[in-house]
Amino acid sequence: MELNIYNKEGQDTGRKINLSDDVFGIEPNEHAIYLDVKLKLANRRQGTHKTKEKSDVSGSTRKLKKQKGTGGARAGSIKSPVFVGGARAFGPQPRDYSFKLNKKVMKLARKSALSRKVKTNSLMVVEDFSFDSPKTKDYQVFLNNLGINAKKTLLILPEVDKNLVLSARNLQKTHVALATHVDTYSLMNANKIVFLESAVGKIETLLNQA
Repeated sequence: MELNIYNKEGQDTGRKINLSDDVFGIEPNEHAIYLDVKLKLANRRQGTHKTKEKSDVSGSTRKLKKQKGTGGARAGSIKSPVFVGGARAFGPQPRDYSFKLNKKVMKLARKSALSRKVKTNSLMVVEDFSFDSPKTKDYQVFLNNLGINAKKTLLILPEVDKNLVLSARNLQKTHVALATHVDTYSLMNANKIVFLESAVGKIETLLNQA
């Protein structure tokens, strides 16, 4: 599979890059994508939610009225969930939402996400470049040149580039990630994925490892 390579001015360089069919050309596995995205979001959750049970509510435990003869339902402690100001029955308690996922499934999910983006023409390759200094305006010009300024974009770098990272940091719809650290959620959340040319080989090497 081949894709055109563009420069940072948005012009076609006339060169093409061969993409590995094992990474960018597989049949997307939707369930693997779902599990990897679920893993990412679950691991973000703090799980600190809590409501008061009967042992947490302040109040008397004295029986409110006699068991029989009142013509109404039986009533015990004022802390019962059936009374206003009482506890909550079966309310949420602190818990850990994180879970583990097989590494092969995670790799399959990332390959599936990349393959889906290629199929929908949502992935492009730009020849390696950098900025002399971190400037948000320069990054906006770069996005405008590619015609993707209004979309959620993900720029994938082969290695850390401080000027590019800082230039993109203040733009709400733009994210930058390393090829060795990109995750399925970030890939699926972006409307347009932009690879620097050198980053393609790095992610292919990573995802083709046994």
